[in-house]
Amino acid sequence: MSKEKHFRVDFHAHIIPDNFPDLDAKYGDNRFPTLKHTCSCGAEIFKDGKSFRQVEDNAWDPEKRIAQMDEEGVDVQVLSPIPVTFTYWADPEKCLELSKAQNDFIASVVAKYPDRFVGLGTVPLQDADLAIAEMERAVKELGLKGIEIGSNANGKTLDDPNILKFLEAAAKMDVPIFVHPWATIGVERMPKHNFMYSIGMPSETALAAASLIFSGILDKYPNFKICFSHGGGSLPYLLPRIDQAWEVWPHIRTTENPPSHYAKKLYYDTLVYDPRNLQYMLEKFGAEHIITGSDYPFLLREVPAGRVVEQLENLSEEEVKQMLGENAIEFLGLTKSSFIKETIK
Repeated sequence: MSKEKHFRVDFHAHIIPDNFPDLDAKYGDNRFPTLKHTCSCGAEIFKDGKSFRQVEDNAWDPEKRIAQMDEEGVDVQVLSPIPVTFTYWADPEKCLELSKAQNDFIASVVAKYPDRFVGLGTVPLQDADLAIAEMERAVKELGLKGIEIGSNANGKTLDDPNILKFLEAAAKMDVPIFVHPWATIGVERMPKHNFMYSIGMPSETALAAASLIFSGILDKYPNFKICFSHGGGSLPYLLPRIDQAWEVWPHIRTTENPPSHYAKKLYYDTLVYDPRNLQYMLEKFGAEHIITGSDYPFLLREVPAGRVVEQLENLSEEEVKQMLGENAIEFLGLTKSSFIKETIK
């Protein structure tokens, strides 16, 4: 593979406002996540009255992350909220309050550094009407380029009628969707070893993607752009079994074609760590549907974003360019002139 400098977009990069709203104090409910600064360079996210995660100032400071991006050769990050802030369990109006604060913050970062950042918003997915209204505000008023959603809302999968109402509105508006796992299946069986992150999330992502495929929305809106994080989780490896189930049980069929047909229409980030896994995804879905993503700024992230692409041998120059940057640009409905003139010579 060529060692020339490629335009690099990290599609999977989380951010949180440094003045994150304290809805625990406001509403007396410690289920709401809060951000407690421990020093000028770090903080802890608390949830349910206990520490959930420690973060450094690159979690909210755009200049800190730009410095890291420059060190790692990342030209642009696509900013999205941290999944613990989804709070779909909450009263929808309170969730909307938190969504608006995060969307406003992300939009402000993008406005200040438009050549380095693109923004995705968040919505109260548990209430389709509120979610649609906030999506419209985030995209039309704030200029965000898509919406990040969780893999389920209070246990309701992506083929739930309420969630489908939101997704259909997004498809009609041509708003790209990024699906990130949260509230994972089997979490009660994973209290040790951080299995919720290493096993629960990939399994949850597969269930979310399969639920979306069986919803039939891709028959109705075949050009709907939806990206699943963590390489689609375990979905790529389960597709033959899911297809077999579709074949042998006619009563479960809700789509015109088998599931693998629709899986090829979806997009996936590259966060699979091993080039052999990425090669399998390439064979399943094609390079045009794979987008570089690192899970910045957390411990499980890939450093630098796109390393697994660079480790894969026998890629064409076009495939490298697609996966490292061009697919993200196309997915978000942008053009290279949006910022490449500032970052690529």
